[in-house]
Amino acid sequence: MKRRLVTALVSALLLAHLGLGLRIYFSDAHAAEREDAYADLALFSRVLQLVKRDYVDGAGLTYRDLIRAAVKGMLDSLDPHSEFMEPSSFEDLKTDTEGEFGGLGITVAPRPEGPTVVAVTDETPAQAAGILPGDIITAVEGRSVTETPLGDVVTKLRGKPDTTVNLTLRRGPGGETRDYTLKRAIIPVWTVKDRDGARAFPLLDDGIGYVRILQFGEKTAEELETALRRLREAGMRGLVLDLRDNPGGLLEAAVAVLENFVPAGQLVVSTEGRHASQRVAYRAEGRGRHQKLPLAVLINGGSASAAEIVAGALQDLGRARLFGEQSFGKGSVQSILPLPDGSALRLTTAKYYTPSHKVIHEQGITPDSLVPLTDDEQRALWTQAAPGALEQLPPAERERAAAVRDVQLERAADYLRGSLLLSARRAGRG
Repeated sequence: MKRRLVTALVSALLLAHLGLGLRIYFSDAHAAEREDAYADLALFSRVLQLVKRDYVDGAGLTYRDLIRAAVKGMLDSLDPHSEFMEPSSFEDLKTDTEGEFGGLGITVAPRPEGPTVVAVTDETPAQAAGILPGDIITAVEGRSVTETPLGDVVTKLRGKPDTTVNLTLRRGPGGETRDYTLKRAIIPVWTVKDRDGARAFPLLDDGIGYVRILQFGEKTAEELETALRRLREAGMRGLVLDLRDNPGGLLEAAVAVLENFVPAGQLVVSTEGRHASQRVAYRAEGRGRHQKLPLAVLINGGSASAAEIVAGALQDLGRARLFGEQSFGKGSVQSILPLPDGSALRLTTAKYYTPSHKVIHEQGITPDSLVPLTDDEQRALWTQAAPGALEQLPPAERERAAAVRDVQLERAADYLRGSLLLSARRAGRG
């Protein structure tokens, strides 16, 4: 009798909760659909009762445990980016986005073999521990992260300054596995750098500028303007914008970057979801100081989210030629929906579209010129770009890594040189 009463109470609460949710979020749903949902809840209630009563190791299970596990499973079944966050995880997320947090000094990008270190910041815990670009993170706190969404891996690495985190890394595919215990620290975050991983921004040959955007943050547009000003003062005639292994970041930062290269009022990206509030067109509002600057963009399998927005817009609008490899294909919007008990849903609610209405999500951006790199070449280039990384390698390995050419950058620079030469000849004929 008591068990039936508890089950009935749980069912009633679930039905009430569902009804409230339907009224708030799905007011336009048909009555028949609501009735189907109620019928399915009866099945859920029955399974809940059977698991609680008969599961062999279920003596300590509570209805709260089972329902939260069911909610997590429901979110996990949708896509890799939707999740149920317990109150502690939600608080961590708010700390990361609103307050001060500590880090290790690494930039991580999604790769087929797992989350991979693509840059190591100078004078940080990661550099002091000897972590190198190309190292693959296999576990955090003893738990595998090989198939964990990149955003969740980054969240696990971050935390309060002076707290520790345990990592397991593998030095390249098939390489040696090492364990690290690192103490988090406040990391100076620069999102725009030159080819040497610094902020001097020298020109390449023939007046070709080069800028690498590591991720899109609040100060990215400001940092890019500083880099472009220095390059312009040095006589820049064309620009290579490197978005390789850029995992994304803030949508607003991506739009602000695009405003340098397109006229005001130009559509650069749109979002579309199931509701009118999620259908938004983003247009450039800046001065477009570099609207006519010859431009080439580098992308690869680690270019995701905001990086794909920038690359896709510049390609769609005919403002740049893209070189490299197919991008990652993460073009969805996650909304944070707080719940009454302090937990929250991170729910995919919309998708990004390029100006010509091409979907980015699960498709990625295809470069105009496919220029593949081997895994060994990619790791060597990451090492070349990380301050002090080459010096950590054994002599023979250091020599091999230093000799690798960045053929993607070379192809992009050659394209710009050809474009400048063609423009000069046309002007001469005029």
